[in-house]
Amino acid sequence: MPKAVTEIRSLARSHTRTALNVLVAVMRSTKATPPARVAAANAILDRGWGKPTQALSNDESALELIHRIERVIVHPGHENAENSHGEDL
Repeated sequence: MPKAVTEIRSLARSHTRTALNVLVAVMRSTKATPPARVAAANAILDRGWGKPTQALSNDESALELIHRIERVIVHPGHENAENSHGEDL
């Protein structure tokens, strides 16, 4: 990782406590708009518990892509006849 990115990440992390306190203040503020309060509450929950997992859509092409990736990575010798070189993932 480039040094500049590491420095920026470190600097941002040094403000974690202040940023969290701001989010809590917005969440608790009766003067803040409801969308701002909800956004602050969600940000706090996401940082404390992680973002909720999202289910894959019911898209057959996405499932086919996952199957093809698995087939190429796990069973590289079993490509289909139309693509014997593992291309077009």
